[in-house]
Amino acid sequence: MQGMISKVQRFLISEDGPTAVEYAVMLALILVACISIVHTLGTSIAATFTTVNSTLAASS
Repeated sequence: MQGMISKVQRFLISEDGPTAVEYAVMLALILVACISIVHTLGTSIAATFTTVNSTLAASS
């Protein structure tokens, strides 16, 4: 039990904990940005395909 307490104390004192949290926050922000970009791009592409499909159907 004493070994576990000393490991927790070392973790809280060291800089590794905050660094890991910072990397996790950066990763989360990057993922949110990527997901929103893909969603926006997908919506735009779907609208383009709908326009092309309507144009081709009208000209036939």
